Amino acid sequence: MASLTTISSSELAAPGGSYSLGIATGSLVFCAGAIAVDQDGKVAGETVGEQTKKVIENLEVVLKAAGSSLDQVVKTLCFLVEIDDFSEFDEAYAEKFGSHRPTRSTVAVAGLVKGALVEIECTAEVPSQ
Repeated sequence: MASLTTISSSELAAPGGSYSLGIATGSLVFCAGAIAVDQDGKVAGETVGEQTKKVIENLEVVLKAAGSSLDQVVKTLCFLVEIDDFSEFDEAYAEKFGSHRPTRSTVAVAGLVKGALVEIECTAEVPSQ
C-alpha cells in the first residue's frame, strides 16, 4: 500500500478547516480546492480573472512543495459562482497554464467560502526524483 504524505507550505494561509492543502501518494499529488486567498487568509482580487490567477499561483506553491509543477497537472476541477464569467476565467486560466492543457471540468455553484468567485482543485504527477 502506498504511503500518504501531507503537503503544506508556509507561503500559504493555513487551511481554514479540517483538510490538507495537498496529499501526495505514489507518483501523484492531489491538491485541495483553492480559492484566491493571500497569506492572511483574505480573498485577493475583485474579478474572476484576478482571482483565477491567484488561485493558480496558490496551487503552484502546493505543487512545488510536493515536488511537482503546473506542467505536471493532469486534471483540474473548477467551480465558478457565475457561469457567465467563464470566458474571463478561461482567459486567465490559459494565461497561467501556458501551452499546457490539463483535462478540466468546470461547474457553476451557488456560492463559495469567503465570497470567492472561483475555486480550483487539481491532480498532478510528481516526477521521479
